[in-house]
Amino acid sequence: MRRPPNLLFVFADQMRGMDMGCAGNSQVLTPNMDRMASEGTLFVNACANCPVCTPSRATMLTGRYPLSHRAVANDLPLPSSEVTIAKILRDVGYRTGYIGKWHLDGVPRDKFTPPGPRRHGFEFWAAWNCAHDYFHGRLYADTPEPIELKGYEPVGQTEVAIEFLEENGDRPFCLFLSWGPPHAPYAQVPERYKALYDPSQVQLRPNFSPEPPPGFRDISTGLDPRETIACYWAHITALDEQLGRLLDALKELHLDEDTIVVFTSDHGDMLWSQGTTKKEQPWEESIRIPLIIRWKGRVPSGRRCDALISTVDFAPTLLGLMGLEVPRYMEGRDLSHIVLGKEGPEPESIFLTEPVIVDQGLRQGIREWRGVRTKRYTYARWADGEGWLLYDNEADPYQLENLIDSPEFSPLRRELEYVLRGWLERTGDPCLPWKENIRNLGLSELWNARERELHPEDPRLL
Repeated sequence: MRRPPNLLFVFADQMRGMDMGCAGNSQVLTPNMDRMASEGTLFVNACANCPVCTPSRATMLTGRYPLSHRAVANDLPLPSSEVTIAKILRDVGYRTGYIGKWHLDGVPRDKFTPPGPRRHGFEFWAAWNCAHDYFHGRLYADTPEPIELKGYEPVGQTEVAIEFLEENGDRPFCLFLSWGPPHAPYAQVPERYKALYDPSQVQLRPNFSPEPPPGFRDISTGLDPRETIACYWAHITALDEQLGRLLDALKELHLDEDTIVVFTSDHGDMLWSQGTTKKEQPWEESIRIPLIIRWKGRVPSGRRCDALISTVDFAPTLLGLMGLEVPRYMEGRDLSHIVLGKEGPEPESIFLTEPVIVDQGLRQGIREWRGVRTKRYTYARWADGEGWLLYDNEADPYQLENLIDSPEFSPLRRELEYVLRGWLERTGDPCLPWKENIRNLGLSELWNARERELHPEDPRLL
């Protein structure tokens, strides 16, 4: 009987899907991501359903949308009652491990997550709830004494991951490794990677704008766009080197034939495209994420797949690949047949949602919104029904012409609104104001704790 496959799930934080050589950006040096794509499948229409850290991470692990798993905003904890892919795999005999940024245990961000239900099925633990200080990295194991990581944080985290792989025994493993970069602070990257990128040579995307769009506020705090993007790419190249170490370790340990390897991110980063920064927005730079899946001999190699896949589909799809039953409570789709290159139905749209806007999004002037992404179109509107965005991504890949108010495209807008309403009905989303969502989910106390911790001078209390 064939041994169940291992799973190595590696993800960056705030990395755009288009910023890899294999994805078409030749300015970014990513030889190991490119190598992994040549040995597996690159998904060019992979998106984050809710493009912000905590909700997206919870969606990845549970296969459920934010209003279902209730981690609807950064720094609201994922309830212990939620069932993750790690819990499922642990219960069928997998050795489970989590390394790196967690961001699913509420506030304070430096809190210790003890062994037990708040680790959501992960047995081995070398994680930190949330911090972005890449030259002073720390992690907790099974006691509340921080362990210091020397040098650049992703290097230390990768070393822990390789040690986990080296200790592999008779049980199949499931290891999640979460790197903090290329999330800000952008400049906290070793000089040898910075030296690879000359800011004066950075070619900005055609939708770059130094000014925010109407109704938005600039929160870039004087950062130079070319210098910032150069550092962002330097982080990606640094991560690429660590990915190469992991792939080499799998080969040296004779694990690469029996291990499903996933590389992705929780969401992207606008980086002045459309005149905005950060995430929580429905434009491509915010929602589209890298996704490469390699399983030697099973997943087609050197393939670019344009099927729609989103973070809510990750857990059910991986369970399907591993030959396990997908629980009915998962709202994502098992797309394992697509990953394996087999014929079968493909999703026609991806549901996009931001039920609660926080922090950087709030400071920019964004409010809660919903949308859909098809292979060709992106449509988003504010939660109160007011139109916002409509793009033909085939004719306008940089989303330069907003068609939302064009009379010629009003039939298309109605059609996509119909698709969106179908998603709202299926997910039980009444598009309430953020305060009502928080209250209805019974999160007021946790929300107030979050606000007092992160914004003590001006908390939004309920």
